[in-house]
Amino acid sequence: MKSKLNFKEYVYVASMLFGMFFGAGNLIFPVFMGQHAGSNVWPATIGFLITGVGIPLLAVAALGMSRSSGLFELSSKVGKPYAMFFTCLLYLTIGPFFAIPRCATTSFTVGIEHLLPQDSKKGLYLLLFSLAFFAAALFFSLKPGKILTWIGKILNPFFLIFLGILVVVALVSPSASIGSVEPIGNYATKPLFTGFLEGYNTMDALAGLAFGIVVVQVIRDLGVEEPGSVAVSTVRSGIFSCLFMGIIYLAVTIVGTQSRGLFEPAENGGIALTQIARHYLGTAGMFVLAATVTLACLKTAVGLITSCAETFTSIFKNGPEYRVWAIIFGLVSFIFANLGLSAIIEYSVPVLMFLYPLAIVLIILALFGKLFNNNRAVYIWTVAFTLVSAFYDLLNNLPENVRDALKLDAPLNAVAKFLPLSNIGLSWVCPAALGLIIGLAVYIVNSKILKKETA
Repeated sequence: MKSKLNFKEYVYVASMLFGMFFGAGNLIFPVFMGQHAGSNVWPATIGFLITGVGIPLLAVAALGMSRSSGLFELSSKVGKPYAMFFTCLLYLTIGPFFAIPRCATTSFTVGIEHLLPQDSKKGLYLLLFSLAFFAAALFFSLKPGKILTWIGKILNPFFLIFLGILVVVALVSPSASIGSVEPIGNYATKPLFTGFLEGYNTMDALAGLAFGIVVVQVIRDLGVEEPGSVAVSTVRSGIFSCLFMGIIYLAVTIVGTQSRGLFEPAENGGIALTQIARHYLGTAGMFVLAATVTLACLKTAVGLITSCAETFTSIFKNGPEYRVWAIIFGLVSFIFANLGLSAIIEYSVPVLMFLYPLAIVLIILALFGKLFNNNRAVYIWTVAFTLVSAFYDLLNNLPENVRDALKLDAPLNAVAKFLPLSNIGLSWVCPAALGLIIGLAVYIVNSKILKKETA
């Protein structure tokens, strides 16, 4: 039994973790942010890196340092019913309901669609592509013991080669200086917080909690089994992976900002990437982009299907075996993928606004749990206050037609007056802090009572 991984193994595990994290959404949102942030790209990027890199790193660290085998065990510190609710909702969100279908639809919309005939058969093309995409994803996912090889050693290196071609060519021939590009919308007035919320869309903080079970198992398969050593190896692999992710985010964001010398701000990052690839690489650029995006999405889909199937297998002991769960998640993802990218993104936003605060709070509590002996009262009070305010954010970010149908605007506006920071999408921060203070107070009082009783 080894006490730690060697350098080569760290590189492979970090590559695997990066590969699972970095999907096409991680390309689309930074380039979109770059186009809209303009000269305010630096504060916007800082905000984006906090939620797109910093919090995912802390999520991996939290799982490692708490020595939890996965999200269910970690969230059980609040209580088993909450752990079941939060774990299932998080995995379904980054799994078959939103993230996995988004992998297929993003691959098609950004990379493949432009290479196909532009006619009325778009729906059929998406159906056939998503069928092939999920067949490939299931092929890799049904052999979870090979995930280090599939993602870390094969898919990820090819993805980086194609991405490197596109980014380097764009960076060496900028069409505009960053300082000359005018910021747009919220990026003009509050770029830091807008970038912070834009990082939610990557889903990487949620993925960091979800992928922990895969990383821990891979490290154990490499011969490191002592819990403390597994924790250290997990954290180190997470650091390498997230630093690399941050470098790529920065490069892609700058490419987006500099493209404003050529194009007007695009409707979404997928369109922006297509324009940039076509301008710098011509027809060949379309094939490079298609390969880049499809590989990015495929490796992420494999990681997500694997994580979801392994988690549901461990939670539902008497339920289906791993292979059955993997096939179920693949089929459900295939169905949702054919609803289209716009619908997936539109309905994922309110769910992310609900889940992200709960994930961030859980990560912070796990990291500093030793300071209050991981007392359950602290977890319960903090999560309870966060849960209420996060539900407000969910309702506030529902599609406009849904809010109108439910007549939510008036009550939501009334509640917003009592929630600090609600105007920038962070209404959960103060309630979470209040819950933490109450929880710590309860913990301190109970500790003093216990000491008197045992004295």
